[in-house]
Amino acid sequence: MTISMYQASAPVFVRMLNNLAGVLKKAAAHAEAKKIDPAVLLHARLYPDMFALVRQVQIATDNAKGCVARLAGIDPPRYEDKESSFAELFSRIEKTIAFMTSVKPEQIDGSEARTITLKVRDQTITFTGLVYLLNYAQPNFYFHVTTAYGILRHNGVELGKPDFLGKA
Repeated sequence: MTISMYQASAPVFVRMLNNLAGVLKKAAAHAEAKKIDPAVLLHARLYPDMFALVRQVQIATDNAKGCVARLAGIDPPRYEDKESSFAELFSRIEKTIAFMTSVKPEQIDGSEARTITLKVRDQTITFTGLVYLLNYAQPNFYFHVTTAYGILRHNGVELGKPDFLGKA
């Protein structure tokens, strides 16, 4: 049995972004129920030198759409990174999912050996498509989704592993 590059990318990202949206919905409900200013959660971080929740979600969506676009050989859509509410984060996740579901399997399948070049800070990194997906894009994506979950759990939002993993 084989798995295609499409199967290993777009649907995986879509599933986890839907799970992230569910986690954020629980956070918004928690803030409302506990009479907490939502900005407290949106600007919370695990440690002072780490990004806040809003930025974690922005980076997760950037990683997902960027990976799918690069594997498909197209430019990723650009977002302004201006979100300041749960509603705006939900909208960002929805438009990211809409973009990824617009990319067809045939655009991504066969991209295992495609050259992917990234500018990261002051350096350029080059990968093959398969190495980029499995060793860079997915781990980076999961790092930021997990950190967003951790920020909210640390701040008292009642979450559990099923919220992170979603329904099978």
